[in-house]
Amino acid sequence: MDFCWVTINVRDMEKSLAFYRDALGLELHRRMKPVPGTEIAFLGSGATEVELIRNEKNDDCAYGKDISLGFKVTSLEEAIALLASKGTPLHSGPFSPSPTIKFAYVLDPDGLKIQIVEDLPALA
Repeated sequence: MDFCWVTINVRDMEKSLAFYRDALGLELHRRMKPVPGTEIAFLGSGATEVELIRNEKNDDCAYGKDISLGFKVTSLEEAIALLASKGTPLHSGPFSPSPTIKFAYVLDPDGLKIQIVEDLPALA
């Protein structure tokens, strides 16, 4: 079994696309309106994608407080600066629980925690 995508219900498709595509840099693969009042977009690279769904009949986008999505970057500091320049402030961190990783959290437009992760070189 392969993990193919994670679905996120959103309140505003344009704000969410601006965050995931423009701020996080995920590539938009497909965007469709399968039925009136519903829009779907798939973003990402590799085997796993982020699926955004906007349903005009549902404005409730409740996420558990202990759920986050993680994205690897080559430079945590550069990613934090880019996100800030796009209007996404740091939520918490940076943290470095071990010598081989550091990360920080931001929130997407609907309040979902997004973890930005940098792998650090192993100490010799």
